[in-house]
Amino acid sequence: MKTSKIAFGLLAIFLFSGVAVYFKSCQTKTETSESQTPETALLPAPTFNADSAYYFVNTQVSFGPRVPNTKAHKACAAWLVSQLKGYGCEVTEQKFVATTYDGKKLDAVNIIGSVNPSAPKRIVLAAHWDSRSIADKDNHDKDKPIDGANDGASGVGILLEIARAIKTAQSKPNVGVDIILFDAEDTGEPDGYSGPATENVWWCLGSQYWAAHKHKDNYQAYYGILLDMVGAKGAMFPHEGMSMQYAPMIVRNIWDIASRLGYSSVFIDQDGGALTDDHAFVNEVGKIQMIDIVELRPNDPKTFGAYHHTHGDNMSIIDKNTLKAVGQTVLTALYQE
Repeated sequence: MKTSKIAFGLLAIFLFSGVAVYFKSCQTKTETSESQTPETALLPAPTFNADSAYYFVNTQVSFGPRVPNTKAHKACAAWLVSQLKGYGCEVTEQKFVATTYDGKKLDAVNIIGSVNPSAPKRIVLAAHWDSRSIADKDNHDKDKPIDGANDGASGVGILLEIARAIKTAQSKPNVGVDIILFDAEDTGEPDGYSGPATENVWWCLGSQYWAAHKHKDNYQAYYGILLDMVGAKGAMFPHEGMSMQYAPMIVRNIWDIASRLGYSSVFIDQDGGALTDDHAFVNEVGKIQMIDIVELRPNDPKTFGAYHHTHGDNMSIIDKNTLKAVGQTVLTALYQE
């Protein structure tokens, strides 16, 4: 997850807020003029196992920092492919060479696991699986890589558990699901970088590549959900700004499901800042509506929490309750389609 990526979508958020208020007003008038009807019950979904998701997060961290061009990165990639295949996914390894802000070449790979690959209607679930190569926000060992337990591994752990839950469930969702693990997301400029300015975005290199070179010709999806930093203790998830710009109805649907499941204290019904995260390129280049479930702390000057891009992003901050809230919400959403 990148450092200075808040707030470029504020105008769009303001405009969409006005539209939302208008439609909400119209809806309220309609509802008061008609007889009240009971809220439709959520269709049943498998139980999301937070213990299993925690195990998947911990296993990734145990490989060491998943920095491209390292042994830990290669070993974790092989494990991720094996896990997805074990859960019945059709797996594609999309290899590419990424160039970093300082000219380094990275051997990277996006890993795609497809559930029910023949289904015409598809949902994308995504997270980045690499970790930050430097601890640029830390006070010590700033040039060493971080574990990335929350910033990367938490989202992947949830998606692996969703794949496992679908595989073992008696009933399957009515849609195809493409789990996309983006590589080279966390490769951008260090905090406080003052090097030469360019028009390139050095973050999210895996999603940039996938959006321009999808794993299947003419690939499309109904919508997508990105998970980023979704496992920390005390995490809160307001509406991310770019998600509200491109897919406000999907945001409201997911947050409504979370509320009905009892997670309204985690999925906060308020607007947060806008981020240049992997979903930006899926929306703008890939032309697929994708929202971002991402930890944002509006009253915290550090925005993403004190652990962000430090060695404090380790297993000690991972909370099974947060994993459960996010995982059960996303899994339930799939079964409503």
